[in-house]
Amino acid sequence: MIVGIIRLRVRLPGNHSLKGKRRVVKSLIGQVRSRFNVAVSEIALNDVWQRAEIGISTIGNSQPIINSVLDKILEFIERTCLVEVIDTDIEIINMGK
Repeated sequence: MIVGIIRLRVRLPGNHSLKGKRRVVKSLIGQVRSRFNVAVSEIALNDVWQRAEIGISTIGNSQPIINSVLDKILEFIERTCLVEVIDTDIEIINMGK
């Protein structure tokens, strides 16, 4: 089993309230979850208006497929223009015997 994880730090330019931030982050999380069938959650910076940290994970049995899915997720997020990607950490864990 291969586990793929993305820790994504984003900026929400022009956002001036937590309510506005939550609307954008919730929309992005919903789009990623439904399009790629992965686990997605806001994991940090919950009370900061213009930044968010989002965790994304998926599992499978092929490292090239997991890499491809994670790359497609990052491309999709950048294309949505909802947020500005500041930093990404990608980790692939092989849970083999």
